[in-house]
Amino acid sequence: MRRVWGLALSAALLAGVADAKTVAVTADRLLDPASGRYVDQPMVVIVDGKVASVGKAGDAPPAGAERVDLPGVTLLPGLIDMHVHLTSVASIGGYNYLEYSDAFWTAVATRHAKDTLEAGFTTVRNVGSEFYADVGLREAIDGGYIPGPRIVSAAYALGATGGHCDSTFFPPSMAEKSPYTIDSPDEARAKVRQAKKFGAQVIKICATGGVFSRGVSVGAQQLTLDEMKAVADEAHMAGMKVAAHAHGAAGIKDAIRAGIDTIEHVSLVDDEGIRLAKERGTWFAMDIYNTDYTQAEGKKNGVLEANLAKDREVGEVQREGFRKSLKAGVRHVFATDAGIYPHGDNAKQLAVMVRYGATPLQAIQAATVNAAEALGKANEVGQVAPGRFGDMVGVKGDPLADVTVLEKPVFVMKGGEVVKRQP
Repeated sequence: MRRVWGLALSAALLAGVADAKTVAVTADRLLDPASGRYVDQPMVVIVDGKVASVGKAGDAPPAGAERVDLPGVTLLPGLIDMHVHLTSVASIGGYNYLEYSDAFWTAVATRHAKDTLEAGFTTVRNVGSEFYADVGLREAIDGGYIPGPRIVSAAYALGATGGHCDSTFFPPSMAEKSPYTIDSPDEARAKVRQAKKFGAQVIKICATGGVFSRGVSVGAQQLTLDEMKAVADEAHMAGMKVAAHAHGAAGIKDAIRAGIDTIEHVSLVDDEGIRLAKERGTWFAMDIYNTDYTQAEGKKNGVLEANLAKDREVGEVQREGFRKSLKAGVRHVFATDAGIYPHGDNAKQLAVMVRYGATPLQAIQAATVNAAEALGKANEVGQVAPGRFGDMVGVKGDPLADVTVLEKPVFVMKGGEVVKRQP
């Protein structure tokens, strides 16, 4: 084991990182989500922010290593949420957002990023924000200016004129329109290129109507198959993944046929949609927790009654679709729509997933190894293994017996740096 550590340190030196920071983390056990097995009394050695080895706590740590000893703690890989909106505030709904300046949303996103990280989510995919705010937020976090998770940013979402991704709250006299509307395959290709040019790392489209837009049916398809295929082809050519907001059955199926990588919400999926997703290996990203919050708090927060009615319409149907698709063998990732509920409460969805048919391990896998694979970053995040980032979350108790322990992490580490540590 000393030879392994020595080789890792030598490699860092040869790479020109003569002052590479070395951290040795010990705990009672470490969960490997890929196998579902625990490693007892682990010692995780992290060199320059990445895992160098996973040994035993009784082994001698590398010379000069910083020690982080966590007795009574179970470690897991840092969690991944595949659907967040860091620039959204759950308590500001409906027309209430007009009280605030454009820059307000970027400012509060810095707090949301911190809350998300301290909740144990070390990687998130931000699927939609205005003014490229999530791109700037990512740059500030990566530069070390503010704390936050690793962000895969989408910037503006692409959608049809008058659709869920357009601006639908204003009369014609105000001529409000999203700069990323697409109404033909050619426009779709052009907007993908533009989004990438200005910092998007993933493309988000709105294939159907939505719950919190005005004047649209939640399930109605809004982009054609050809438009969605143009987005997927252009994004994939550029090495980017695509996420499709899709509530209605027809839009879900066309998004799958178009080659979209992850289908978001999936509220009204039918048997054919489940079959297509399983056959093609498409990921479902189903936000089955947030209805609990929106139905309890939405009216107080200013959400329009018409939107709350749509929320009630799809809530339980979506959850049963989750149960059915999971049982059928469709691949699932953890995705919550954070911003619809308060940031930092992301882990509350794990218990809802278990309530609707997932085992605790399946729920954890959705937020670790599955999400990492869907992001195309399986060699970077999702596991505590050599070569991955030193991202970990620690809890008291057994998450395979009670997944709710992940709602109150006592330890969070990102890239070998301690973010949160309770006695």
